[in-house]
Amino acid sequence: MSIETKSMHITPADGNVFADLGFEPAEAAELQANSNRIISEKLAIKKRLMDEISVWIIQKELKQAKAAEILGITRPRVSDLINKKSIKFTIDALVDMLARTGKQITFSVH
Repeated sequence: MSIETKSMHITPADGNVFADLGFEPAEAAELQANSNRIISEKLAIKKRLMDEISVWIIQKELKQAKAAEILGITRPRVSDLINKKSIKFTIDALVDMLARTGKQITFSVH
């Protein structure tokens, strides 16, 4: 019995997943631009939340182990947080951590 491990056909991506999915070029470009805008906005929110937590850790002069205990995460996750590895955190998780610091979180939509 042989297990096939190689792909028989690979279609290279052109950099726009919407074009790859068959959308017309103009619509694909618009969809990609909107997607990139949303991703940028979410990353900015994550960065702001991570900055607030990092500042809190510094102001409280906490060691990573103590910060981890308070935030309800592991010590390596505190390191990820301080080093702004935003891909490893959801906005929801960051909001939860901020709540654990005693800070009040307010959202505003414009």
